[in-house]
Amino acid sequence: MTETMTMENVNKLETTTLRKVALRLMPLLTLGYFMASLDRVNVGFAALQMNDDVGLSDAAFGLGAGLFFVAYCFFAVPCNVMMVKVGARRWLSLVMVAWGVVSSGMALVQGPWSFYILRFLLGIAEAGFFPGVIYFFTLWFPKTVRGRMVAVLMMALPLSSVLGSPLSAALLLTDGILHLRGWHWLFIIEGLPAVALGLLALLILPRDVQSARWLTAAQRDWLTRELTEPDAAAVADVPQVPLWRQLFNKHVLLLTLVYMGGTAVTNGLSLWQPQMIKSFHMSTMKIGLLNAIPFAIASVAMYWWGAHSDKHRERTWHTCLPLLLGAAGLAGTMWVTTLGPTIAVLCVAIIAASMIKGPFWAMATEQLPAHSAAVAIGQINALNNLGVFAGTWLIGTIRTATGSFTYALAPLVALSLAASLAAWHLGRQRPVTLRINAK
Repeated sequence: MTETMTMENVNKLETTTLRKVALRLMPLLTLGYFMASLDRVNVGFAALQMNDDVGLSDAAFGLGAGLFFVAYCFFAVPCNVMMVKVGARRWLSLVMVAWGVVSSGMALVQGPWSFYILRFLLGIAEAGFFPGVIYFFTLWFPKTVRGRMVAVLMMALPLSSVLGSPLSAALLLTDGILHLRGWHWLFIIEGLPAVALGLLALLILPRDVQSARWLTAAQRDWLTRELTEPDAAAVADVPQVPLWRQLFNKHVLLLTLVYMGGTAVTNGLSLWQPQMIKSFHMSTMKIGLLNAIPFAIASVAMYWWGAHSDKHRERTWHTCLPLLLGAAGLAGTMWVTTLGPTIAVLCVAIIAASMIKGPFWAMATEQLPAHSAAVAIGQINALNNLGVFAGTWLIGTIRTATGSFTYALAPLVALSLAASLAAWHLGRQRPVTLRINAK
């Protein structure tokens, strides 16, 4: 009887602690990621007016849109290292303010070069946010719930398109107010909330578990034990290794390829899908509403799939299978020529690519040793963005060369297939081989 009561007390302590942590941290972080996603892809809607106004070809737009991800790649790891040094609260606050200012500054674009420069600066500004939040999760959420928390966070990606698509379309209709074009207002209005969130982060985010006075002493002690003891046991025999060896570890590179298979699809289609729909001669508001459909479904599927992965403690097939399904959806775009079937296959591709996010990051953080997690997470997110850049640029290049989107998504099909094979290969390895070691 005493043992039963003790277990009940432990379970109650766990439930109440994790609920408090989630309610305190997740709203701001998820809203921040929502704004980050919106501010990086709203250029897809701005392009409906901006490209003609400033003289951007499809190839130039693809290059400029993709330069965001190049900057993200080169600055993600340094940003994560800086976050560890200065603390998550101050760092995440700083990067939100920075990208909000740059995003609003996109209204100053005058031609290809100013577009390239501002997109690159936006990539630098956002580089510290997402990998920083993923590392932040390892400091606050035990492994048993991390998949769900990542899935909740990453629901912001499709939701930013669900809500942002009609909002961006509506802002384009503000043409002429104060002698500004609609795309000017789009960038200004959608960039400013990130600045406000950055200032709010200083008030809401705690420095660490022990400084969280909104938890009781018992809750702080329980959470500290849950976060430190498993990791210490898991990596007790893993030696510290040089930074360069951590960055180019083969397992980190394979994890990067897996993640690339999902993000290249969601980001690439977020940037290009409005123009794909426009090719069917739709009005601006219809484009906004139709663009939201795949992402609306994906936002629900992401959480369900992440929770399913946590429930069964299985990551490999929860990552591998959606990538295969996404490749099939992307391939389907080559064979459809009317609006309805096009939206249907785009739904399949976006939903499948979105579903891998929770299981993937749960798998990655479970396989990475604690002493190098921050660097490895930053590296995965950094190199992943080179794939997103390549996909985004190739879509524009193929579109310019062929005059249509028929074969423009072929590079994403190949990438999704390669990512699925990489996920399957990683799942076949013994957990000990997935550590970053000196061999």
